[in-house]
Amino acid sequence: MTTELRSVPRAPGRVPLLGHLLRLTRSPFAFVEDLRNSGEIVRVDLGTSPVYFLTTSDLVHELLVGRARDFEKGRLIDRARPFTGNGLLNSDNQTNRQRRRLMQPMFHRARIEGYAAGMAEQALAVAESWEPGRVVEVDSAMYEISINTVMTTLFSTEADAEAIEVIRHQVPVLLKGVLARAALPAAVGRLPVRSNRRFDRAVTMVRQVVDELVATARKSGADSPDLLSTLAAARDADTGEALTEEEIRDELITMLIGGTETTATTLTWTFHELAHNPEAEKRALAEIDAVVGDGPVGLAEIAELPFLTHVVDEVARLHAIPVLMRRAIHEVELGGVRIPAGTELAFSPYALHRDPRLYTDPDRFDPERWADAGRRTRAEFIPFSTGARKCIGEAYARMEMSVVLATVLARWQLRPASDRAVREVVAAVPRPDQLPMTPIARLDRKAAERRPKQPDLRPA
Repeated sequence: MTTELRSVPRAPGRVPLLGHLLRLTRSPFAFVEDLRNSGEIVRVDLGTSPVYFLTTSDLVHELLVGRARDFEKGRLIDRARPFTGNGLLNSDNQTNRQRRRLMQPMFHRARIEGYAAGMAEQALAVAESWEPGRVVEVDSAMYEISINTVMTTLFSTEADAEAIEVIRHQVPVLLKGVLARAALPAAVGRLPVRSNRRFDRAVTMVRQVVDELVATARKSGADSPDLLSTLAAARDADTGEALTEEEIRDELITMLIGGTETTATTLTWTFHELAHNPEAEKRALAEIDAVVGDGPVGLAEIAELPFLTHVVDEVARLHAIPVLMRRAIHEVELGGVRIPAGTELAFSPYALHRDPRLYTDPDRFDPERWADAGRRTRAEFIPFSTGARKCIGEAYARMEMSVVLATVLARWQLRPASDRAVREVVAAVPRPDQLPMTPIARLDRKAAERRPKQPDLRPA
């Protein structure tokens, strides 16, 4: 039996005109988690605009896989497109399929294997710049590694310190502004207030940096099959036309943002979680010592680090994307409910990953839960989404995170430099509000442990 959309329950806490915006802005993570208590499909009002949240993994799987062709990206991407371009992430389904075919060779297994050395080189450069006992801002360090890894592996060049700082500080401002514009009435984004001025400045600065990086990569004339040269040489299968400069820039912005923000944030959270979970840290370090030692990290070594992979999965589960959206292209039935064309749907990977119906003790950091990960199916675990619009760079990101962690942890343990509690801040992936940590050298300790113990020659 099919029911009408008007019969769907509405989330509690709505106020006139504002809808659920107050609850959503004050406690966004608690809000999306609470929705599961109201039903499988729940109406949320963003001001006067209704959005229908799916709260079960089965419905999300149907949306992203079974009914993927019936939905487009929706309101969130509509608001992002003017600022981040019409790249792979933001494009319509047909354009996405065309661009994905062009770019997929950059992310084939054999190509990614070749990126490992560059990833390790960037991680090693940062790790070797640290000094024992001298506090480091972990998020800044992970941004530096992630940005330069993308630049060297996909663009065949390196970013200078100024570009790294712009991306590190301005991309989060840009993404936060896009999320706000998806939730708020369009007129709010045009008000002459400080937050809008910061957002406009971030958009300008990020675009300028990307344009300069593209120009630098082109000027270098590197004879390598990188992403930039792949896009520049691409031709439309039907028309034979090349991509425009704007289209190339949009794809590079997408890769630069997608390849740095999520990866850097997940790496940052990993060091935080290990520092607060000594048994997991001890096991991860022992595994790295046995497989890597102080040698290079490549695909062969990563394959021998299953527990480290479990650690990354557990961090990705706990610190996931807050909200993703879709819009019905035409009328469709979903979960027994008639969904009219144009209806905005949403789901929360963050909430799904903490659903007690899917995970035992879901708020606990427990990498061991992934030892039996084969039983997880459908949309229970979607840090990279799933279906036809799944992140093209998943294998690349997983390789990078494992290489960086193994390279850094072979040399350092990181300890919190402050007793202040770390808060999650809304972003594309929730970020720590601050994470100063103190590095403790491990290589010297491991060398000492390997040295034979000297006999005690003192007189009895």
